[in-house]
Amino acid sequence: MKRIDLPLSKLSVAQKLDLMEALWADLTRDEKKLKSPAWHETVLKDREEAYVAGKATVSDWEQAKKRIKKRIS
Repeated sequence: MKRIDLPLSKLSVAQKLDLMEALWADLTRDEKKLKSPAWHETVLKDREEAYVAGKATVSDWEQAKKRIKKRIS
């Protein structure tokens, strides 16, 4: 596979996040081609247990992205 060189040092953090989001959207377009590692299931179970026990909270993804972008800009 040919290596793709991007001028990452010239991109802003917001641009890098947008690029990362676009890459993720493309990777997940066909979920059958993308397998999660086995440890993901363990982490998800642990987080679900913490949430059910009232030890963790959740955020809407769109709101979380806005908070992250605001924090880093």
